[in-house]
Amino acid sequence: MKNIKPQKGRLLISEPSMLDSNFKRSVLLLTEHNDNESIAFILNQPTKIKIHDLFEDFPSFDANVHVGGPVEKNTLHYIHSLGDKIDNSIPISDNLYWSGNFDTLKKLIKNKEVNATEIRFFVGYSGWSPGQLEHELNEKSWIVCNENVKHLLDNNDKHMWRDFIKKMDKEYAIWSNMPEDPELN
Repeated sequence: MKNIKPQKGRLLISEPSMLDSNFKRSVLLLTEHNDNESIAFILNQPTKIKIHDLFEDFPSFDANVHVGGPVEKNTLHYIHSLGDKIDNSIPISDNLYWSGNFDTLKKLIKNKEVNATEIRFFVGYSGWSPGQLEHELNEKSWIVCNENVKHLLDNNDKHMWRDFIKKMDKEYAIWSNMPEDPELN
C-alpha cells in the first residue's frame, strides 16, 4: 500500500497516530483530486439522524446521515451506485457516483426504487487546497488505499478503519486492536 498516489475513487485511511479529532480513525473516499483541490467524504462517521429528518418534504427512508468532514457542515452531499438513474451524477469510479439531481433522487426514493445500501448521505465534506493533501501525505497523516470501493456503501461503519488497518503492512497490525484512548485500557 505504500507509494500509492491519491486520485479520485481512492481511499484515505488516517494514520493510527492521527491527532485531529475530525479524522481520528477515519476512512475517507476521494471524490475529487486535481491541481486545484481535493474533496473527500468520511465514510465511517454516521449520525443517528435519518435523511428524511433533515427535509420536510423528503420521503421516509431508512438511511443515516454521516459527517462528511469539517467543511461547510450546512451542506448535504451523497455518494451512490445509481448511475444514470440520477441525472447529473458525477462518476467517481466503476459504479460509484457523487451527487446528482436531488429531485430525481427524492422521486426514486418515494417510488421505492432505491435501497439504503445504494446511497450514503453526508453533511459537510473534507477539503484540501492545492498541495495541502500532498503535504499531509508527506507528514504521514494519511495512507492512500486502492481498495475496491463498490462495497463501501453497505460496509459496517463501526469497524471500517480497524478492518483496513488489519489488511495493511505488519507495522499497522498492532494498532487494529488498540482502544481509541489507550489510557482507558
